[in-house]
Amino acid sequence: MRHVIALDVGGTGMKAALVGEDGTLLHEARRATGRKRGADAVVDTVLGFAADLHTYGKEHLGEGAVAAGVAVPGIVDAEHGIAVYSSNLGWRDVPMRALIAERLGGIPVALDHDVRTGGLAEGRIGAGQGADRFLFVPLGTGIAGAIGIGGTIEAGAHGCAGEIGHIVVRPDGPRCGCGQHGCLESLASASAVSRAWAEASGDPEADAADCAAAVVSGDPAALRVWRDAVDALAAGLVTALTLLDPRVLIIGGGLAEAGETLFTPLRAAVEERITFQKLPRIVPAALGDTAGCLGAGLLAWDLLSTEVSV
Repeated sequence: MRHVIALDVGGTGMKAALVGEDGTLLHEARRATGRKRGADAVVDTVLGFAADLHTYGKEHLGEGAVAAGVAVPGIVDAEHGIAVYSSNLGWRDVPMRALIAERLGGIPVALDHDVRTGGLAEGRIGAGQGADRFLFVPLGTGIAGAIGIGGTIEAGAHGCAGEIGHIVVRPDGPRCGCGQHGCLESLASASAVSRAWAEASGDPEADAADCAAAVVSGDPAALRVWRDAVDALAAGLVTALTLLDPRVLIIGGGLAEAGETLFTPLRAAVEERITFQKLPRIVPAALGDTAGCLGAGLLAWDLLSTEVSV
């Protein structure tokens, strides 16, 4: 069965699928990134996962994939297929597209930023359908953004558009992996909330989901941690809204799984801060943690369509 490989590389784990021409997910798989083993080991893991998916297609679907779409975090030069930089994974200037294409026998490979890829999926088949301008912001291991304009995702002149996780919202805040202090990512990502709640609760195993549950139960310490994160997030989002003026603001990632425990105070905090700006609709992502993977599949099929049209 004709299909493509869709691979979404995250800060801690990878999600993948074999996707048919009609968008059907023919096979799904997940694997740890293994970032604690270092950048080179992560690259090897990505290549190995892609190869295993290709083999699965040959053995179970009658043929190997005809193309692959790969989403990676950090700064990405999609035009040249380079994974330029990722503070979470530690790599720099990895020729990821060429490496994967070589491992997969030379099939066409599309490479792009994981959040822009997720934004592509949310814009076409998710919460951004019908919006001429939207901003997609997943709150996971890190924070980034995808800027949707007229059916396309803006990459910027150097592949850096949408990196709102590195807007400084608290100059005296903690040091971020990028080298600055007080970045939005270091204060309001799911990882940041997990760290803050682990310290506040005295439980080193506690995470953001535990914090959200404690907020629901009215725990004062959890409320403080949550309020601090929401306050920082609102500050960063208002900066983004001022610059981009989207009609819809789509919030995804692990932290968004808290539902209205996040969205009710966040909407209020954003509305409180705006002055002349127009308040966009603030909605949860529709595709959950599959957005990046689904978007990677769209990248692969788009690549084949472009090659045919050319």
